[in-house]
Amino acid sequence: ILFWELDIWLGFFDPLVPNIFVFLSSYKGHLVLWSELIDFNSMVLARWDPAKARRPDIAEAPVFYPSLEEFEDTVAYIEKTRPSAEPYGICRIVPPLHWSPPFRLREKSIWDGIKFHTRVQNVELLQNRGPVKKKKKKKPKARKRKRSYPRVVSSSKRRPSSVSSPEEEEVFGFNSGPDFTLEEFEKYARRFKESYFKMKEGNAPSIEEMEGEYWRIVEHAAAEDEVEVYYGADLENKVLGSGFERGETSGWNLNNLPRLSGSLLSFERGDISGVLVPWVYVGMCFSTFCWHVEDHHLYSLNYNHFGEPKVWYGVPGTHATSLEKAMRKHLPDLFEETPDLLHGLVTQFSPSILKDEGVPVFRAVQRAGEYVLTFPRAYHAGFNSGFNCAEAVNVATVDWLSHGQNAVELLSNENKKTSVSHDKLLLGAAYEAVRSLSGGGGESGKSLAWRSFCGKNLTLTKAVETRLRMEEGRIKALGSGFNLIKMEKDFDSNCERECVKCCYDLHLTASGCNKCSPGEYACTKHANELCSCEGNDRFVLLRHTVDELRSLVRALEGEAEHLKTWASMVREDFSEAQEREPRGFDLNLEFQGDDGEFDDTSETRHDEAEDLKTWAKEPRGFDLNLEYQVDGEFDNTSDARHDASMLNFAAYVETINLGFLVFRELWCNKHAIYPNGFKSRVKFYNVKDPMRMSYYISEVVDVGLMGPFFKVTLEEAHQDESFSAGSAQACWEMVLQKVNEEIKKRRERNIHTLESINGLQMFGFLSPSIIQAIEALDPNHRLVEYWNHKKQG
Repeated sequence: ILFWELDIWLGFFDPLVPNIFVFLSSYKGHLVLWSELIDFNSMVLARWDPAKARRPDIAEAPVFYPSLEEFEDTVAYIEKTRPSAEPYGICRIVPPLHWSPPFRLREKSIWDGIKFHTRVQNVELLQNRGPVKKKKKKKPKARKRKRSYPRVVSSSKRRPSSVSSPEEEEVFGFNSGPDFTLEEFEKYARRFKESYFKMKEGNAPSIEEMEGEYWRIVEHAAAEDEVEVYYGADLENKVLGSGFERGETSGWNLNNLPRLSGSLLSFERGDISGVLVPWVYVGMCFSTFCWHVEDHHLYSLNYNHFGEPKVWYGVPGTHATSLEKAMRKHLPDLFEETPDLLHGLVTQFSPSILKDEGVPVFRAVQRAGEYVLTFPRAYHAGFNSGFNCAEAVNVATVDWLSHGQNAVELLSNENKKTSVSHDKLLLGAAYEAVRSLSGGGGESGKSLAWRSFCGKNLTLTKAVETRLRMEEGRIKALGSGFNLIKMEKDFDSNCERECVKCCYDLHLTASGCNKCSPGEYACTKHANELCSCEGNDRFVLLRHTVDELRSLVRALEGEAEHLKTWASMVREDFSEAQEREPRGFDLNLEFQGDDGEFDDTSETRHDEAEDLKTWAKEPRGFDLNLEYQVDGEFDNTSDARHDASMLNFAAYVETINLGFLVFRELWCNKHAIYPNGFKSRVKFYNVKDPMRMSYYISEVVDVGLMGPFFKVTLEEAHQDESFSAGSAQACWEMVLQKVNEEIKKRRERNIHTLESINGLQMFGFLSPSIIQAIEALDPNHRLVEYWNHKKQG
């Protein structure tokens, strides 16, 4: 019995028929049901036709086998492969035998307990379909079934405030499919493949046979063929989470890759889903990823956690325009209706036709436990040969800068939003290079690496100089009708600043008018289109003047005077976040006296130690001139205030992971040492309900060239609250601000806002036991700034 479209609820049938397996899913408000007693073959109408196979005759992409030593530095290995692999667009990387990271999605609570969304893909329509608005007479169907084109389901990754334009909802896209658990999807994928290929035990088709059948369907499916599959694509971290264990510190753990030292994405503070935070992909036989390039033409790294192989096709970035021309030539109606069709990731196209048009295409078969690396502006596509689970993220090495600038200009021409601020990454790289060239980083391997990108006509210097010439020309073209004003450093630190005309990122320069459009900004290309006001109302904000940027270029070229000037500026900027740590209160036995200095006398310790021990066992709250919790309830009596004020601020911090030391500048200051991977747990007022306490996870992560980055996350199910900043203090101040905002909404309860907080303390960096454990990691006192200050103290 097979019900394809039912408008009634049939769930009650299940308990009445114990021998029937019922699969329920939501699809356009209908119910899909089938029985294990019924032959699954009846559900798959199309069938394998090996006589008409269309396997492309193309060459294989290169395969690399890094040694254990090479595998230690992920970014360095990517840079190493580039000269030989970039001409192919893609390559395959097979890790050393020891690399076998645990797959956390196999945990029972996830495997059969969490559902994910899928997309419906009709394989026969991926290449050969008519425009949506000009649909020809429908071809005959083997069964009656509704087909609709609601909106583009795209993997374009944008910063959080971006939204799709109304026009994007008018074009062809993939329908939403059923929700599955991984266990359910594996069963469905297995049975589909067995039925489609008429598989009996031991006679599974080869990869080559499946590839030939896939392209037969895409290129020349018969009128009665209809091959519908599901794809769990672009699954964000909040859905299933990463397949990698969180404690795994390797750079090949894709959660760590974007912010590794040497990746310019380390200068982007936001957690951009799909770019800096990996996406998971759950595939089945014939589920497809269509031709596309990465956002901003970034590198991408994809890991196949387990399951059957993925078949990839790549075109080198040097032939990206040729691919676009070939597709426009052969699919004119689709491109006429949707000029930016390739941004939608909904169109497949035959490698055989591309090859005939002179476009080089290469194949890679990625098996479980292997990586596929795609290069800047390299178009890539492919399909899955069966049930599998993969994960992917982006990375940006210094050589990417020229590709990234080109991508920004293309996005601007198409009025499309950016995912990251290219200028922020460019300047971040330049600042770090200046610091290294001036001796700020010592003669470490990373310092020497930066030197290889600087100097006259070298990669980083050329990128900054190109951007200088571009902006200089645009400012000159504006004429004298604009006031040039120095931009505030935090102009775009708390929100995106984009051109209202073309969405160009405004980190470096921004134009505006105080008279007619306050609060609106345009790029220097479109400053004159923002308004036509005269007088002193129009302005251009400059993060750096043209002369300053010229000086920066000379500093990167190694000119001593300019290098000294910029090194001083960079050090000042780097130290600002670290030096904002206010005086604090030790969590165990050190307390502040009236003069603001620590009082570590025996009398103070004796008087307050007992109170501290009580609070340390189960923290209830903090006295900052507000209520205090007694037995879980708020108590604002004077006695409660007196008892709590003895500590002023006390909380027990639990160490989850001590981490490891990084012996470079910025990984310590006079206040504390910051181990990479450090993680702790502490109680504080819940940011959504300050009437109760909740646990928070504080952690230190490596953001590459900028040193450590601090993150605080509310450890509570279904609470998507995370705070990131350049210092422990700034991080917890963000939490405090959010708590205060919520407190202000509850004035009727007579709750007082919190006055201050100590970020070092909340992380645990003032706890003697944690200090002792961290100091033990540096027995030779290599972190000089911290130890010198400790000796002086």
